[in-house]
Amino acid sequence: MDHGVKIIPYDDDHHSAFRALNLEWLDKYCLKEAPDMEILDDPRASVLNQGGYIWVATAAGEIIGTSALIKGHHDVYELAKMCVAPSWRGKGVSKLLIEVCINKAREIGIARLELFSNHQLQPALKLYEQYGFHYVEVRDSPFVTADIKMEMLVR
Repeated sequence: MDHGVKIIPYDDDHHSAFRALNLEWLDKYCLKEAPDMEILDDPRASVLNQGGYIWVATAAGEIIGTSALIKGHHDVYELAKMCVAPSWRGKGVSKLLIEVCINKAREIGIARLELFSNHQLQPALKLYEQYGFHYVEVRDSPFVTADIKMEMLVR
C-alpha cells in the first residue's frame, strides 16, 4: 500500500492544500458550513493554537490528504477534516491518517474521540466503524448537516 505516502504534522505552508482538499468533498456533498470555514480559513488559530493537531499526507511532493484532532471539553477531542484527494482514495491513505490521530489520542491520554458526519459519506463511516467508533445520539453538533455522531473510547 505504501506508495511513498508520509504523514507529517501540519505547517502553515500546507494551508492552501489543506483548504482545497477539504472544500472539494464539502462542496461535492453540499456540507460546507461556517464552522468548517473557520477551520479552513485559519487552521492555526482555530485548531493548533487551541491545543489541537493537524496532519497532512504527502506523496511525490504533493499533499494528498488531511486529518485533525480538535480539542473539545475535558479529555474529549473531535476527529475532523479527514479527507483524501480523489485520485488517492482506496489506497489506504485514510487508514494512515486515522491511525496517526488515534495514536496521538492515546499518547496524550484522551479518554474519548468523537466525530460528526453525514449519512452520504459511507466509505468514511465504514472506516470509522473498522477503527472502533460506534454510533451515538447526535447532540452538541456545531454542524446543521451532521446527522451522524460517532464516539470511540480511547483508554
